Amino acid sequence: MTRRDFVVQGGSLVAAAGAASAAAEKPSVAKTKALVPVTSIRRVEADGVTVFYREAGAPDAPVVLLLHGFPTSSFQYRELIPRLADKYRVIAPDLPGFGFTEVPEGRQYKYTFDALAKTILAFTEALNLKHYALYVFDYGAPTGFRLAMAHPERVTAIVSQNGNAYEEGLGDAWAPIQRYWREPTAANREVLRGALSPEGLRSQYVDGVPHPERIAPEGYTLDAAMIARPGNMEIQLDLFLDYANNVKLYPAFQEYFRKSKPPLLAIWGKNDLFFIPPGAEAFRRDNPNATVQLLDTGHFALETHVEEIAEAMRQLLAKTSVG
Repeated sequence: MTRRDFVVQGGSLVAAAGAASAAAEKPSVAKTKALVPVTSIRRVEADGVTVFYREAGAPDAPVVLLLHGFPTSSFQYRELIPRLADKYRVIAPDLPGFGFTEVPEGRQYKYTFDALAKTILAFTEALNLKHYALYVFDYGAPTGFRLAMAHPERVTAIVSQNGNAYEEGLGDAWAPIQRYWREPTAANREVLRGALSPEGLRSQYVDGVPHPERIAPEGYTLDAAMIARPGNMEIQLDLFLDYANNVKLYPAFQEYFRKSKPPLLAIWGKNDLFFIPPGAEAFRRDNPNATVQLLDTGHFALETHVEEIAEAMRQLLAKTSVG
C-alpha cells in the first residue's frame, strides 16, 4: 500500500466514522426536540379586539387556559407552557391593556374587569373551547372566575396561583389602592403611579423572594416597556379603581365554589405582600375539592418555582375527567 493509498483509505475511514457518529446523534437530537413542544404565537379577533396569545400542544388535547395578572402578560407563562404541552393544549392570551393584545381606538373600550372577562369569554368562543382547566393569577382570577360563573360546565379544574377571592387574602400592600376606592380623588390616583414605575414593577417580582438576584430581568423590563406606551398607565390606574368591584363579587365567587366544587389547587407564593396565605386557605372553606400548597417565594411564583407548580398541576389535572 502506498502512502497515498493509506491517506485516502484513512480519510475514507474518518469520513465513515464521522457519518456514523452523526447518524447516531440524529435520533437523540430528534428525541430532544420532540420532548420540548413548540410554542406558537397567534392572534384572533374577539369582541372587537385582536387578542394575542401563545399556544402549544396537540389541537385535540385537553385545554389548559392560562390567565395572567398585573403587571405582566402571557410572557409570564413562557416556562410553564412547554412543561404542560406534551399532554395538554395550553393557551395563554394577553388581556386587553396588556402585552400585545390590540384594542382599536374606535372600539372605545372601557377597561373594567367585567370588560376583560367579556373579551376573554369571546376569545374562548372564537377558539371553540368547550371545556378547559383554568390557571388564574392575580388579575386573571377575577377574570377567570367570571368565566367560571357564566359557564361552570366548561371549567374542568382551577389552579389559583396567588389569585384571590376572599377579603382575608388582601394584604396590607393594598392600603393605597383601598384608599383610592374610598376616595377616588386625583391626589389618591397620583399616589399609585409609583407602583407603575420601573422600580415599582420590579418590586412586584422580587419582594418576598429569598434570593431576588435570581430573578431574570426580562419580565419586569418588558412590563415597564408595555406600561410606558401612550395611554397605558391611565388604563392601569382605571383597573386599580375597578378592582373594588371584584371585592364586591367575592361572595358570588364563593357561591360558585360551594355550588360547583371544581377540583381546585390554590398554590401560593406565601411571601406575597398583596395576596397573603389566608386567601389560599379560604378556598377550603367553600370547596371540599380544594387543596392548598404554599411556596417560599413572592407574588410571581413561576419565576422561582415553575417545576413545582407544573408538577402540582399535573397531579391535579390527572384526577379530572379530562386529565
